[in-house]
Amino acid sequence: MQTSPWWHPERLAARLPHLQCRAAVIAALRTVFHDNGFVEVETPILQVCPGMEPHLRVFATELEDAFGQSRTVRYLHTSPEFAMKKLLVAGVPRLFQFARVFRNGETSDTHHPEFTMLEWYRAGADYRSLMSDCVALLVAAADAAGRSEVMFRDMVCRLDAEPERLSVSEAFARFAGIDLMAVLADQDAAEPDPAPLAAAARRIGISVSPSDRWEDVFFKVMLDRVEPHLGDGVPTVLFDYPVCQAALSRRKPGEPRLAERFELYAAGVELANGFSELTDAAEQERRFLADAALKKRLYGTTVPVDRDFLEALAFGLPESAGVALGVDRLAMLCCGASGIADVLWAPVT
Repeated sequence: MQTSPWWHPERLAARLPHLQCRAAVIAALRTVFHDNGFVEVETPILQVCPGMEPHLRVFATELEDAFGQSRTVRYLHTSPEFAMKKLLVAGVPRLFQFARVFRNGETSDTHHPEFTMLEWYRAGADYRSLMSDCVALLVAAADAAGRSEVMFRDMVCRLDAEPERLSVSEAFARFAGIDLMAVLADQDAAEPDPAPLAAAARRIGISVSPSDRWEDVFFKVMLDRVEPHLGDGVPTVLFDYPVCQAALSRRKPGEPRLAERFELYAAGVELANGFSELTDAAEQERRFLADAALKKRLYGTTVPVDRDFLEALAFGLPESAGVALGVDRLAMLCCGASGIADVLWAPVT
């Protein structure tokens, strides 16, 4: 039987309770920021650089002048991060944005090629402050939806409960039996030696290929042994990632192998990713070039570095922290939907 299109009145009627819930959640999130002295901003979707993450596939287009004589490649951003950090440099101390962002080749119950990202920044703060922000937002979202307990794929989580804070190394030890710091010993590089971690993964029954890079093995362990336990019962804040997994975050003082990055999980769903910002322009450029080289090597493509962003960093990005939260995923949980397509007014088809 052929499925009716998304705009069919019956299809919309079926989604309408979820969409009304989504609207209430977004309104509640916006109120939290307004009550805490944040200013809402809007930044361009079209960017010189869509983001430097090597594994993200992007959308490209052309920007023409009024007479069609000049054409310049521009990208649909994967995050408003670079533009919002420029506003931090310009002097906006607390800012947030509900941004439409674009990532090609991503479609599943928890992914969509165009989605809504809530991103916010605090000057004079570090990642601990943003963890507290996330707690307040989860409570507000749960209250707006009229449900504190959510479920996804048989995992239940109370959004209004105090999150469990767990370091990545603690999570690897608890759920995978791997001493992560031991397999990072003496590693302070963008490409750590994968052999020690690969050996530990094989010991617990995870298949590892000789061609796997360190991050390949890391994600196999994360996906198979760690993530299925995160946000079970209460939300989980997973923090202090290996520095090779944190391209725009600063190193952890006293432990250069780790970066001040965290992720927020509820009912096994990753909701947010944040960190204390890297403010060293030279170090940031080095990481960008390493990411570009990796993207070229793995996928045969690359994107230009946003030199204006590096110039802004050099001008003086204040000590600050920022985080991005997937609005569609949070709405999906709060509304009791089975996938994010159920909480989209008009999905990409």
